[in-house]
Amino acid sequence: MPPQGVLLVTGLPATGKTTVARALAYALAVPMLAKDGIKEPLLELLGAADMAASRRLSDASFAALFALAREQLAAVGAVVLEGNFRPGEHEPALRALLAHSACQCTQVLCRVAEPLRQARLKARGTDASRHPGHRDAEWVSAAGTAGDGFLQIEGPRFIHDGAMVEPVHGSALIRSLANRQLV
Repeated sequence: MPPQGVLLVTGLPATGKTTVARALAYALAVPMLAKDGIKEPLLELLGAADMAASRRLSDASFAALFALAREQLAAVGAVVLEGNFRPGEHEPALRALLAHSACQCTQVLCRVAEPLRQARLKARGTDASRHPGHRDAEWVSAAGTAGDGFLQIEGPRFIHDGAMVEPVHGSALIRSLANRQLV
């Protein structure tokens, strides 16, 4: 049976979300949509002069992500969504997506120890391949753990240790989710 539903990978910045989301999408052979994959072209075109402007682009990126996810669910029945989804804020859009598509959501919350997350954010600030519009250096100075949690959505929940450098396709989490086929 092919995978069905939404696999949502969330967590604070620099917790390994993109890495694990890519591994899950590969293992499940389903499309992956990443919030930053939408936000970075918007940053290129529109810029973001400050944190408030960056947040507005994030909000627009999440809106586009949910719209694209709806199309992917209609086309192939499953999708991996990756981003720093905000508990208490993104549930209405996700519930609407799930209701429209008559599917379930499995959540993976990525976490790392705060000193490691801070070190990753600092390293990102000097990484030439990372878009400067993410303002990683500002995240370091304003770091906090607010928003580190699951969305209040029914369905299976898993916590992933994002300290794992490379979650290989055969890791326990990847195998578990692939074997359950998102149900």
